[in-house]
Amino acid sequence: MNHPDFRIGERIFASLGYPDDGYGMVKLTPEQQMSFLKKAPRVFAPCAGAWGKQGSTSVCLAAANVDLLRTVLEAASKNVGAKKTKA
Repeated sequence: MNHPDFRIGERIFASLGYPDDGYGMVKLTPEQQMSFLKKAPRVFAPCAGAWGKQGSTSVCLAAANVDLLRTVLEAASKNVGAKKTKA
């Protein structure tokens, strides 16, 4: 896949351009995903298939504000950072 991604070490916690240029993706826990879906249903949606069930969440960038994006990116980065330190 040829789109920008954001990493801690080798672990991706967010990307841009999926499924198209107007969207991004963040890796959340399923519980975090439900919380963000309730908070902003026009901004967030589960990604398709098993990835979505595991917490991968699509972000409609045009519908999101900066503070909401900052909050979700911080949550996703902490998830990946926590997994890295456990290994």
